[in-house]
Amino acid sequence: MIATIKYRTKNYPIDLSKPLDISIAIKGGSENVTAWYVDPPEIKAHEEDGFVGKVSEGASINFNDIAFNPHAHGTHTECVGHITDEFHSVNKNLKQYFFLAEVITIAPEMLDGDFVISKKQLKYALGNKKREAVVIRTLPNLSQKKSRQYSHSNPPYLTQEAAEFLVEKEVGHLLVDLPSVDKEKDNGALVAHKAFWNFNGKLRKNATITEFVYVPNSVGDGSYMLNLQVAPFENDASPSRPVLYEIIKK
Repeated sequence: MIATIKYRTKNYPIDLSKPLDISIAIKGGSENVTAWYVDPPEIKAHEEDGFVGKVSEGASINFNDIAFNPHAHGTHTECVGHITDEFHSVNKNLKQYFFLAEVITIAPEMLDGDFVISKKQLKYALGNKKREAVVIRTLPNLSQKKSRQYSHSNPPYLTQEAAEFLVEKEVGHLLVDLPSVDKEKDNGALVAHKAFWNFNGKLRKNATITEFVYVPNSVGDGSYMLNLQVAPFENDASPSRPVLYEIIKK
């Protein structure tokens, strides 16, 4: 099914029957991707007063309780409420769901003993393109990203200058295949988060950061329409399902 998405002054035809899902699902157990020193998510049958919500154990329905942390257990989208005293809900701050996006692939470079994504790399990858959303795929791009245990691994992150560059480019939605845009252990500095949301100025309340995406190697670098949907939790972050659509060339 062909649909046309209007972005600013241009129309972009896409085929809705060919979605490219770049989310990582949440599943119970130790094979789920995990970060931030928390236990794996749990999905288990509800038990109460002798009732077990599992058809295979005699119930008429499957009735599961689910315990997870959106920041630690899969693809999630967060708003500025992640770092503010004042409460901000991503469910209310994200008000549009289709964006012109650019997928770029970057091999993080070494800086002071860490692997980072630098301003220079982003500048080279984006050139003069103006995009409302940028999706960063890092190398090496292995399927193990979908089940990796990131705690205490010091994964790559964005420099402050890289985040500031994205703001200068008017990027409103940043998606990365990492557990965070900031260094794992930075004593709470959160310089990339703060730069992207303009923490020390007028807050970019409509801007979002999506972490823990997985962009398959079959998805090439280039321009796409992004559909970014979050589960309707009133929270600073929520599980999300970013989906890319190739733009049909006339």
